[in-house]
Amino acid sequence: MKELSLHILDIIQNSIEAGASKIEINIEENLETDLFQIEVSDNGKGMAAEQIARILDPFYTTRKTRHIGLGLPLFLEACRRCEGDLKIRSKPGSGTTLQAVMRHSHIDRAPLGDMPSVLITILQSAKPLDWMYHHRVNGEEFRLDSSEIRRELEDVPLTHPKVRQWLMELLVEGESSLDLKNLPQRAKA
Repeated sequence: MKELSLHILDIIQNSIEAGASKIEINIEENLETDLFQIEVSDNGKGMAAEQIARILDPFYTTRKTRHIGLGLPLFLEACRRCEGDLKIRSKPGSGTTLQAVMRHSHIDRAPLGDMPSVLITILQSAKPLDWMYHHRVNGEEFRLDSSEIRRELEDVPLTHPKVRQWLMELLVEGESSLDLKNLPQRAKA
C-alpha cells in the first residue's frame, strides 16, 4: 500500500468485523529518536493465541467476503522493510491492540497519508462506532475523540453532511498544524 493510512483503515475494518464499538488510534512520530509508531486498539471480541499466530499468514482470514488476508502480512513487511516490526496483543473478550514500529527516516517508509479521510470513512460504518485519534509529532499533538463530539452535538448525527464537512475541516487543520510546525526540523534530517 502506498500510504500507511490505508493499512490503518484495513486494521479498523478488522476491528469493526470483530464487533468493536470503540477504537483508539495513536500515531507517534519522533524525529529525534527516528521512530514512527502506529498503535490501534479496539474493544472487539479479541483473539486466542492460536488465531494471533495465524493472523499474519496471507492465506488465513476470518472474513467471509474473501479467501485471503493480505492486509496484515503486507503491513508486517512494510514495517520490517523499514527496520521495524509489528506486534499483536489480544485475548478473547478483551479486544486487540496492534503496534507497528519503523524507522521514521527510512527511505522505504511510506507516508502516513490521508488520515482525515480514513477517520471520516469510519463514521460511515453501518454500526455506530466511536474513535479516539491521537497524533503526536515531536511533542506537538492533535487529539480528537468522536464520543466527545457526539455528546456536544446531542441528537445531531456525526454523519450529517454539515457535521461531516466540519469534522473533515477540523481533521485536516489538526493534521496540517503538525506538519507545518515540523517542516524546519524535517529539512535538517
